Amino acid sequence: MKIAIYIRVSRRDLNPDNQKRQLVEHAKNKGWDYEIFQEIESTRKTRPIKQELMNKLRRGEFKGVLIWKLDRWARSLQELIMDIDDLTSRNKEFIVLTQPIDTTSASGRLFMQILGAFAEFEREIIRERTMAGLDRATSLGKIKGRHPKDCGCGKRGSDGKIHNGFMKPRRNKHNRFIGWFNEKTGKQTPSK
Repeated sequence: MKIAIYIRVSRRDLNPDNQKRQLVEHAKNKGWDYEIFQEIESTRKTRPIKQELMNKLRRGEFKGVLIWKLDRWARSLQELIMDIDDLTSRNKEFIVLTQPIDTTSASGRLFMQILGAFAEFEREIIRERTMAGLDRATSLGKIKGRHPKDCGCGKRGSDGKIHNGFMKPRRNKHNRFIGWFNEKTGKQTPSK
């Protein structure tokens, strides 16, 4: 059986090898031929590698897809259900390594939908916590988002160097960050 292995990490600083090692080992143990599709830093709307894989599955180039966890495949329950329905209607296997899902039975499909709902719930909880943390940091006058190149905010970067460039943070009378001031050009850039 020829299977597609789909690996996805959502940020460039995350390592996809954790998923890859286990998925490849599983495919080899089953005696499957496989091809790896790896997506890095995708968003909800742009996952070109997944789209390419779905097209190949629809054309019959693979018997199924092997993934590590449901949340690596879909970001919402609706997306997951639509993809699973599409694949199962074409007699394609959908195999989740860390979660026992068999899409050929009614109970397996129910279990898959329950897990998908919990995965979506978990993502929303994380999002709410992140937004609350950003709001708290903003109220304390912290700078959110990426600093421009050569900023002079005085913070220490991941490389250990202190930000001491010509871009200086601008603050209002309440010491809240409102934008950047370029000392070389005299231009001001508002925060986004």
